[in-house]
Amino acid sequence: MSQVILYSAPWCAFCKTEKQYLDHLGVPFVVRDIEEDDGAMAELLAKVGGETSSVPVTDIDGTIIRGFDRIKIDAALEEKGLVEK
Repeated sequence: MSQVILYSAPWCAFCKTEKQYLDHLGVPFVVRDIEEDDGAMAELLAKVGGETSSVPVTDIDGTIIRGFDRIKIDAALEEKGLVEK
């Protein structure tokens, strides 16, 4: 089963919007709060090559998407079989 991980922060409006969008699509996801969980920030930095990153960052079964980009999110979800075309 493909997994969706959303790296977010409590103050991030785009993170909240993306959570609502994924809920609307019926896609299960895990939220990793980079401010509350030191391990989440380290994990995120490892996935983006150690570069400083803003949130949201979405990991859709290994496909990393920076920012709330519906077109890229939809394409990755379709490619991984998490939503129908």
